[in-house]
Amino acid sequence: MFRTNESRSDRIIRIIFGLIALGLAFNHVGGNVGTWVFGIVAALAIITGLTGVCALYKLIGVSTCPIRK
Repeated sequence: MFRTNESRSDRIIRIIFGLIALGLAFNHVGGNVGTWVFGIVAALAIITGLTGVCALYKLIGVSTCPIRK
């Protein structure tokens, strides 16, 4: 449906960042608000990392994918 706009390294970084944020959410860093914030950030990072599509990149016209020939 959507074209991938993230490179492999971008996707790996997002997944790692998402897992770290998920760990912070499960450890309740920052109290109740921090748990929600880290949980939402983790979900977004992991989903965009797995799918390879970033809505913000599409909105501003950025792509980190290598040019396909």
